[in-house]
Amino acid sequence: MTAGDRRRLFLAVGLDASTRSVLAAHLEAQGAAAWPDRLVVPDNWHVTLRFLGWTDGVQRDRVMHSLADADLPAAFRIRFGSLGAFPKPRRATVTWVGVESGTAELSRLADAAEHAAQTVGFAPEERPFHPHLTVGRVRPPVDVTQRLDRFEPCNVVMVVDRITLFESHLERGGARYERLDEIVLS
Repeated sequence: MTAGDRRRLFLAVGLDASTRSVLAAHLEAQGAAAWPDRLVVPDNWHVTLRFLGWTDGVQRDRVMHSLADADLPAAFRIRFGSLGAFPKPRRATVTWVGVESGTAELSRLADAAEHAAQTVGFAPEERPFHPHLTVGRVRPPVDVTQRLDRFEPCNVVMVVDRITLFESHLERGGARYERLDEIVLS
């Protein structure tokens, strides 16, 4: 990636194949196929730490160097739990599975990603970090309150051992995410 080559990038915690499989089975058992959502393909599942947007090669390299030098936590466990919705359950446009434990460590990763982004010149993120896994997008907005009330928490545990830099390819059938680089947590 050269300085003039701009790509749409974000930093995230990707899910391993086993976690994706267990979560997908849980959502299927909860009737996700009948939801009005456009479900996110499990291969695209991740916990976003910081969306960067259009980024050139120099910015990319500087962000990754900043993260590599940051005081990051050692590998840790997170647990996925209940279903939620943005902006609110009565007019949901996004459905997500929340992170119930490991949130302090995820917040440290998000803070490091935010610091790296600002160091390179990206504007500060306006929204507070809310660790979640987006599983569906809803258009037009719908009331998902009853679905949230009936949803059995996932209780799926995963080890977080790296931060991944993804490229978002916007395609006709939806976004496709490509892993470009990673920082391994010791």
